[in-house]
Amino acid sequence: MAITSYLMQGPRVVIRHVRRQDYDELTALAQESAEMLRRWLGARENTMEAFESYLERFEQPTHEGFVICLRDTGTIVGGININNIVRGTLQSGTLGYTSYASTTGRGYMTEGLRLVTQLAFGPLELHRLEANIQPDNTSSLNLVKRLGFQREGYSTAFQYINGEWRDHERWAITAEMARTAAQLTK
Repeated sequence: MAITSYLMQGPRVVIRHVRRQDYDELTALAQESAEMLRRWLGARENTMEAFESYLERFEQPTHEGFVICLRDTGTIVGGININNIVRGTLQSGTLGYTSYASTTGRGYMTEGLRLVTQLAFGPLELHRLEANIQPDNTSSLNLVKRLGFQREGYSTAFQYINGEWRDHERWAITAEMARTAAQLTK
């Protein structure tokens, strides 16, 4: 594996930008996790063309794409996107994230999302992050609660998944809320 420059490091995981060389590993992870993720994300294309299209989003200033990797091996254990970044008076973005079946329940996503939040509120100079989560996705709801996000509302028929419009809860955190949450966990 080539030497990689990580953006942020935690005790067990690191984050870096997603890259073309990740295709095979991410495709294998998506295939092994398809049943677990289908309910929340719907069926996904795992073609090189679909992956190239996914990567093209991150060439725009409105999107950032990261993978969470184990610190000791570089193995990918999750992915996080900051989508729909708006600058100016908002300085905000919307999170999308996924974990994989072989590594869920170990705290890697909590650590990785905490690092991405620090990156967002530090070098990326965002003020607010939002996550839209299906109400019965308790793992995802518990994740954002652990990190200090607050529930702001309920969006009816928010996203089209698996042939139907799904309701979502809207959770958000600001830079100030993240600093307060970090102080409480020390």
